[in-house]
Amino acid sequence: MAGLIPVILRYVPLTIGMAVASMAGALVLAAIMAVIRVLRVPVLHQVSGVFISFFRGTPLLVQLFLFYYGLPQAIPAFIRIDGVTAAILGLTLHFAAYMAESLRGAITGVPRDQWEAARAVGMTEGQTMRRIILPQAARVFAPTMVNYFVDILKSTSLAFTLGVTEMMGAAQKEAAGSFRYLESFLVVACLYWIMVEALARVQGWLERRNARRRAA
Repeated sequence: MAGLIPVILRYVPLTIGMAVASMAGALVLAAIMAVIRVLRVPVLHQVSGVFISFFRGTPLLVQLFLFYYGLPQAIPAFIRIDGVTAAILGLTLHFAAYMAESLRGAITGVPRDQWEAARAVGMTEGQTMRRIILPQAARVFAPTMVNYFVDILKSTSLAFTLGVTEMMGAAQKEAAGSFRYLESFLVVACLYWIMVEALARVQGWLERRNARRRAA
């Protein structure tokens, strides 16, 4: 079992890289959709509603297969899409749908009188959102964001179904070659566990910091 650890460890950077790229994309997209839905921008509000409903209402694995196998058939420009790109695209859109609703909740949680105060000093809705509302919503959303990153990190294991050799894919190959299924999957499970525990500590720190700010 000890010999398997360095083999699978080699794929940790790819796993974390996919998770970070997906998280960054999902966060940007979620923020845009959350603002659109809070401000109820005509047409875009309805479009984002359909987007969120679709990506929350269908399994992630189905979405990954759609992007990897289906997208090249529909759009020839994606004929050369690779498994890593398809996985990042699928994870980004899937988690953006969930994060948009959470972020919208954080934005609407900011006291209404702050909107009115900003309007009283002549700020537009866009300026109020950018300078006053979003910074406060981001602080509230930060611990939840770590939760989403944990979910994304664990979901990268589905990328092996697209032929990506990340941690899970490496464990599968080792298991198939040596028939050491228990050891291989136990190693990958422990590595995920260690990473998630590290993130849980970050989340705890953020929650304590927010609690201190609210108490101050």
